[in-house]
Amino acid sequence: MMTLLLVCALGQVSAQKQAEIKFDKTVHNFGTFTTKNPVQECTFTFTNVGDAPLVINQAVASCGCTVPQYTKTPVASGQTGTIKVTYNGEGKMTGHFKKSITVRTNGAPEMTRLYIEGDMEE
Repeated sequence: MMTLLLVCALGQVSAQKQAEIKFDKTVHNFGTFTTKNPVQECTFTFTNVGDAPLVINQAVASCGCTVPQYTKTPVASGQTGTIKVTYNGEGKMTGHFKKSITVRTNGAPEMTRLYIEGDMEE
């Protein structure tokens, strides 16, 4: 009897519609740039490959020098959205950097980490 209840419960869970996020890439390398041009931008594109509307609850950068801007409206199944990331290296030490952006959604996976990196020279 208990097994039957478990099987029915699992069937109900799998039947619920769920959003699912899929990114075109999770790492962006700016390459080498100079302190004369310290602001760099890139865009991560994602698709909702699930069957319910996808909502990005938050996108938080690991550092104040990195600012993410993301699609605020629900993204329908099969549609795309973006997360634009701006890195400002002004006043920062030269050399290699790697920053992360933590993205939380109502879908699967609930959390994805995106990365930007590059080398800033004099």
